Amino acid sequence: MESIFHEKQEGSLCAQHCLNNLLQGEYFTPVDLSSIAQQLDEEERMRMAEGGVLSEEYRTFLQQPSGNMDDSGFFSIQVISNALGVWGLELILFNSREYQRLMIEPVNEKAFICNYKEHWFTVRKLGQQWFNLNSLLTGPELISDTYLALFLAQLQQEGYSIFVIRGNLPECEADQILRIMRVEQQHRPKLIGEDEAQTSAGQRPSVQQGLETRHGMEEGVIDEDEEELRKALALSRQDIEVEDEEADLRRAIQLSMQGASGSSTIIGTKEPTPTIIPSTTESTAGGVPQSTPSESLTAEELRRRRQAYFDRQSQQQAQSASSPDTKLTGGEPDAGHKRSQ
Repeated sequence: MESIFHEKQEGSLCAQHCLNNLLQGEYFTPVDLSSIAQQLDEEERMRMAEGGVLSEEYRTFLQQPSGNMDDSGFFSIQVISNALGVWGLELILFNSREYQRLMIEPVNEKAFICNYKEHWFTVRKLGQQWFNLNSLLTGPELISDTYLALFLAQLQQEGYSIFVIRGNLPECEADQILRIMRVEQQHRPKLIGEDEAQTSAGQRPSVQQGLETRHGMEEGVIDEDEEELRKALALSRQDIEVEDEEADLRRAIQLSMQGASGSSTIIGTKEPTPTIIPSTTESTAGGVPQSTPSESLTAEELRRRRQAYFDRQSQQQAQSASSPDTKLTGGEPDAGHKRSQ
């Protein structure tokens, strides 16, 4: 991207950087823009004087500072518009009704100028690729065609005014080179002074947070197939969780039926002793009927039996606490049953 002209921020001269980055050359200086601003101020003064130089409105106007420039280096949209008029270029408000009626995709335009709180920057197409030429960045930022519309929408959401550039931009070296080749960007450019800001303040500047939000949008853009795959994976994970829960319920019911029938797991062995369950339905001590292994149980029945099992365990623990001679361990049966040997 060495061929791309990119003026970096100096003072508050973002309007100058915006214009030069758009035109891809050092076409305007602060003196040039100041001259345009002074000319606009004089035209406004003459219009106000038409109402009478002794009028209150005229005297008030003379006392007010210029609305087209200030000492910090800020220049108004009127100054930028007049400067572009020298090149036969005009500005159209991106979200105006007149422009929206045209139904033009942003990717089919040539360039945009963006403004928020007196900061101006350019987004321009060079060759077949789009670049964010913000003077606050350390270099040009590549913007994919698919992300451009989202990028502009995010700027609007943040309060930016966006203007479409209409007319023929001057020829430039970068445009000629990028017509026959494409570039890739391995690392996004940082904000100027970002590293120093992180070291001194321990956090990123607020402007960078806005940039990261937009980057997050780009990284979050996935095709429909990927989205469907994610949904399928999410559903499969839910099914697995349900299966795991049902397996836990079945194990809990098996333990409860073992405890009621006098069978248990011998402490210290790896495998449980076989449990014989009658084929006919019987009532256990907890009032929960037993069933054959082949009988299919619904989730509601499993939950009900598990709850009954937990209730019996609570009763057994209460009895154990009142009777010091009775001891319950792991899968041991409750009082009244002898431990199988």
